[in-house]
Amino acid sequence: MAGTEVPVGERRTLDLEVAQLYTHAALSIPVEVVNGRYAGPVLLVAAAIHGDELNGVEAVRQLLALVDPLKLRGTLVAVPVVNVFGFIHKSRYLPDRRDLNRSFPGSEKGSIAARLAHQFFEGVVRHCSHIIDLHTGAVHRTNLPQLRVNLNNPISAEMATAFDVPVVINAATRDGSLRAEAEKAGIPVLTYEGGEALRFDPAAINLAVKGCLRVMRDLKMLRARARKPSAVVIAQSTSWVRAEQNGTFRSLVQLGDRVRKGQALARICAPLGHSECEILAPKEGIVIGHQTLPLANEGDALFHLAYFERSGADEAQAQIDTFLDDVSELNVVTDLEEPGLA
Repeated sequence: MAGTEVPVGERRTLDLEVAQLYTHAALSIPVEVVNGRYAGPVLLVAAAIHGDELNGVEAVRQLLALVDPLKLRGTLVAVPVVNVFGFIHKSRYLPDRRDLNRSFPGSEKGSIAARLAHQFFEGVVRHCSHIIDLHTGAVHRTNLPQLRVNLNNPISAEMATAFDVPVVINAATRDGSLRAEAEKAGIPVLTYEGGEALRFDPAAINLAVKGCLRVMRDLKMLRARARKPSAVVIAQSTSWVRAEQNGTFRSLVQLGDRVRKGQALARICAPLGHSECEILAPKEGIVIGHQTLPLANEGDALFHLAYFERSGADEAQAQIDTFLDDVSELNVVTDLEEPGLA
């Protein structure tokens, strides 16, 4: 990994040098490699490809605290911060304003984004057999915990079932994303979304940690526990509902709410109150993301709705209700004691 060998049954922190700043100081990505006592898969858990998405950073920290290399089958490669530039500046982007998650697999020459993507892809990604990529919503947007995955890939589909979140979106890949380029290289990827940028969401973090451990059990990296996974509820499609005028924005629904066609999702009114309009749901669906800033410009994306078949919507709503009931129970260690092999 990154040109360094980690002995069996040990863990090491490696520094993957990716660039030099204009101060001539080296900039590197911290990579924690936990090499298990037994042979097995190589799972990469990465976070902060967008530098302001912090939930995954904390989830990786908690995951590492739970994994013992002497009880591990295979290797866990944990990268809490991929976009170190953005993380330092609390920004989604790199200094050249490029999106790292549209820059893979990168190149040795070119922009900062291309070079960083190349170093990370060649130095880390190509050495892994499976990937979990942790994300949040953007600034002023929050996401219900969800997975975006290519369900046509049977290994990815099995990982998604094991991870166990309220909503799974069978999402097409985007050119230049880590998921798209890794799958071209034959590496299955789950993209997890939960919470909002620049904020810790304990429930979303908790579910990310539990999901990663469930996938590790499914891959036989950790001792399996008797557990019946929830049925995967797949969204057939999603869309954003946008503001129809400028003004202050008052939401009438919350994450996880099931809405009917024509239902009012929000009201937007002018600051002086002379005009007001309702934002209506285009069809029945479940709210999986929404804007948190109470100010709207015409055309702003306000609500992200997922659409299901009728029976799927019922199942999704039941799972979401259970998830929302359980979010106050945040003791990960109690639920996941002794995660090692039998």
